[in-house]
Amino acid sequence: MTELDENQEAFGHPGIEPRWTHGSKEGIGTAYSVASNIWFTLWNGVLTEIFYPTIDKPQTRDLQYLVSDGEKNFHGEKNHLKTKIEAIDSSLGYRIINSEPQGRYQITKEIISDPHLPCILQHTKLSGRKDISKLNLYVLCAPHLEIGGWGNNGYVRQFAGKRILIAQRENSWMALAATIPFKRLSVGYVGHSDGWQDLEDNYQMDWEFDRAEDGNIALMGELDLSKGYEFTLAIAFGNTMHRAVTNLFQSLDIPFEQQRDRFIRQWQRICGEFKSLDAVTSDGGNLYHNSYKLLLAHEDKQYSGAMIASLSIPWGQKKTDDADYGGYHLVWPRDLYNSATALIAAGYTETPLRTLIYLATLQREDGGFAQNFWLDGTPERQSTQLDEVAYPILLAWRLYREKALRNFDPYPMVVAATAYLIERGPVTPQERWEQSSGFSPATLAVTIAALICAATWMRERGEDKTAKFVEEYADFLECHIETWTVTTEGTLVPEISQHYIRITPASPDDIRPNENPNCGTLYIPHRHPDSQQEFPAKEIVDPSFLQLVRYGIRRPHHPLIVNSLKVVDKILKTNTPYGAVWKRYNHDGHGQRDDGTAWSNWGTGRSWTLLTGERGQYELAAGNDPTHYIKAMEGFASCTGLLPEQVWDAPDIPQQHMYCGRPTGSAMPLLWSHSEYIKLLRSAADGRVFDYIPEVGDRYDSRTDCQLLEIWKPNRQINRVKPNYTLRIQDKNAFQLEWSVDKWQTRHKQDSVATVLNINYVDLSIAPEQSLPIYFSFLNRNREDTYIIDIER
Repeated sequence: MTELDENQEAFGHPGIEPRWTHGSKEGIGTAYSVASNIWFTLWNGVLTEIFYPTIDKPQTRDLQYLVSDGEKNFHGEKNHLKTKIEAIDSSLGYRIINSEPQGRYQITKEIISDPHLPCILQHTKLSGRKDISKLNLYVLCAPHLEIGGWGNNGYVRQFAGKRILIAQRENSWMALAATIPFKRLSVGYVGHSDGWQDLEDNYQMDWEFDRAEDGNIALMGELDLSKGYEFTLAIAFGNTMHRAVTNLFQSLDIPFEQQRDRFIRQWQRICGEFKSLDAVTSDGGNLYHNSYKLLLAHEDKQYSGAMIASLSIPWGQKKTDDADYGGYHLVWPRDLYNSATALIAAGYTETPLRTLIYLATLQREDGGFAQNFWLDGTPERQSTQLDEVAYPILLAWRLYREKALRNFDPYPMVVAATAYLIERGPVTPQERWEQSSGFSPATLAVTIAALICAATWMRERGEDKTAKFVEEYADFLECHIETWTVTTEGTLVPEISQHYIRITPASPDDIRPNENPNCGTLYIPHRHPDSQQEFPAKEIVDPSFLQLVRYGIRRPHHPLIVNSLKVVDKILKTNTPYGAVWKRYNHDGHGQRDDGTAWSNWGTGRSWTLLTGERGQYELAAGNDPTHYIKAMEGFASCTGLLPEQVWDAPDIPQQHMYCGRPTGSAMPLLWSHSEYIKLLRSAADGRVFDYIPEVGDRYDSRTDCQLLEIWKPNRQINRVKPNYTLRIQDKNAFQLEWSVDKWQTRHKQDSVATVLNINYVDLSIAPEQSLPIYFSFLNRNREDTYIIDIER
């Protein structure tokens, strides 16, 4: 390495406050090889976040070309040129043509990652209908190393006689060069001494600073077009400067055509292992093929089996270093389950098995799982969602039934998660929309399904008593679904007073939680500060109750299901040019604002594409043709086969690029959306819902009467029970129960029954003639508490 003599430091330290980029991506790319631990994203014709060395670490904001004639014109690719993008030979590489609006020149780029090194390659050709020799071409790159725009350092350095650009923060290094040399190089502080400010002044590059430290920086170089209008630009990474520069030069040493061919062949090999579902698509299989490639691409290459929710930061252009630090490049057990089961639906079990093993190693000692976490298992958000504890059980069960577990035994994980669900439920600290605690029909559905799978597995392992205990708890939940989550005082549709609601609010810390769906108010975050924030819970609906049909707990034609769908369609449904789509719930505040501008702390909830997939699954279960929903999801996708989290569901606002049925600025792609699409295709191909669990359906499809069971446990201390019921008293520790049916005139003692879940219980039969309260206490505890259960007539 040679340090340059000038040693000119840029002015304007530390630069303006950094931001990320648009969350609605146009392309996601990576090599299939694990040796190439680098990922890239595209938006509006340019490279945006590049992730290295793991998929949860974005290292750049963006990289684009600037074009100037040196006299009166200056264009940036992202802001001024018209963009056309397409995939390269059905791989996750892309061809982009960025054209000057008057057609005077165009920049054609092919972007891939090196098949074996952490380096992004951008093959570039500048062409035009007029003389382009007067044009000057620059590359402008904004590093955001170590997941942040602050604290970056930029340098101009010389290696092996070649001047290149270097950026560094902590243990991350970035190197940038091309197969043609740079004429000029500079580093500066964004908003003050960066290359954009330089060109904007007089259309010429006047500054050549070789050092900008500890700030929000940008790197710029003028490419020497006298050496040719076609070249390859590379941006490489390493954990030392030497490694980053070595990766850069070694990657550029191989002709781009060879790199591209290797890149394509890697994807072609793996794509041959997937089940053909093209016959049930409406686009020839394009979105299907891209969906499973995206699922594979979102698996990390160091933490095998870990798949993040999306390589995007929703509305990133509004996000600073500290705001939404993790974006969607975190692991959610719920999203991970859906991604893994979608791959199983596509006929591929290798990654799902790795996912199961990855999850099992991150299970907490108490049997639960964090709400979401970084790839190394470090929790990001601290709440717990019961469905995210249940989903790993369902994934294990699915692989077990597919005979795809090989030598891995997930049974200990299943037992621990089952114990957690029984001990901590039925109130979930958060439901699947991650905002409210209480009784959620969706959470209850996933929990019941997981418990029945676990009980079946336990019985196959010879644990009959524990299996029966788990089944009875699942039955207890199933018998209370409507009691806990169906309002009898609905007002949203006047002729329908009974329907499922989104959630009955209750606190998991309340030992006597509210169990009445007609009572309580729901706080809804992210709404305009001057708007209403709390609503009667009975007037908030969402489509999540369809999970009850999905797993086989309720029939699709159950009157409550049908009536609830009428309410949901009236309140949440939007018909777009591509098909129907639904909001998460009414009064949602998480989405593009009404004027089309980006969500920033508040907005208006928009429609979610994954809900169209879920509705398609329901319609299939109900005996209807799901083709309309398949077509709708294909219509929501970008031309490069990316499905958004949310679509615009209001009249077009062209000046904000908001068009009905097209992506908003939220996450794109969202793997959950792609997963729903794949599973809908598999369901359509099979003629039955892929997620349906026969053991669950067989148990509840023909049930007409509920088990007469009531449960008391430390986190649900009921004070009423009906005659003829069994009163079950549960606790984590073994105990001896003293109880009385006549106010302690006579006393009975009973030792608790143990289960392999480390949950102990005593069953008390309530006689038909019982009228006096039931008294009980725990004899082997250091307390003299007496609990009283009244008889409900």
